[in-house]
Amino acid sequence: MYESFYGMKATLFARDIPVSDLYPSSILEEMISRLRYAAERQLFAVVTGDCGTGKTTMVRRFTKELDASRYKPLYLSDSKLTPRHFYKGLLEQLDCESKFYRGDAKRQLHREIEVMRGIHQLSPVVIVDEAHLLDKEMLEEVRFLLNFKMDAQSPMALILVGQSELRDRLRLQSFTAIRQRIDLQCRVNYLDRSETGAYMERHLKYAGAGRDLFTESAMDEIHAWSGGAARLINKAAAHCLIYESSNGHRIIDDHMVRRVIEGELE
Repeated sequence: MYESFYGMKATLFARDIPVSDLYPSSILEEMISRLRYAAERQLFAVVTGDCGTGKTTMVRRFTKELDASRYKPLYLSDSKLTPRHFYKGLLEQLDCESKFYRGDAKRQLHREIEVMRGIHQLSPVVIVDEAHLLDKEMLEEVRFLLNFKMDAQSPMALILVGQSELRDRLRLQSFTAIRQRIDLQCRVNYLDRSETGAYMERHLKYAGAGRDLFTESAMDEIHAWSGGAARLINKAAAHCLIYESSNGHRIIDDHMVRRVIEGELE
């Protein structure tokens, strides 16, 4: 809609932006480094952050950059994930038909992992997204899954990714046994003002915008409204571009941003 008006070759802030074109914030680089470490050491990691801070985007880049000759990423995202569907989902990604009963499926998964590690020299990296929605039974199953050869070794790298409430839940006494098994806890924070500006500029460059479209004061307003949450930055910028292109404005300033936020986003 606005792309041709601003001379863009791609849609700004698209979800399918190549990982090589993502803005490499200090937060993102630190998280990727920690997740690589978890994959290398086959650790149990928990990544939390508020809604819209870019956790799933981070996971997308992390899995894309994993060495395919060393690692096999397995990704699940299901708000109603049960232990049976957990094993079924992992086994299907390994091209296996899951056994019906949970115990059988669990043993089947362990066998497949041993084959993967022993014959193919691949280490599994299991990522469960939206993990704040997992119920107590599923979180307990995670603990049982990591019991492998009497705790002599970890069968996989396991990464739970969820909103901040996941961290709060795991602090409860009823989750002590699970919490004690966590090797790494990571928190994804919001972008600061300078990172918000750099983030927007990186995406504008990817989209092919030939010049600055947002003034510094416009970026100030977007950061103030979004709080540095990437999803809200995307939303505010996109709405501004749609509205201002329809009004023939080539440059977006703070007054225009406030008008769009007050009229369409609040």
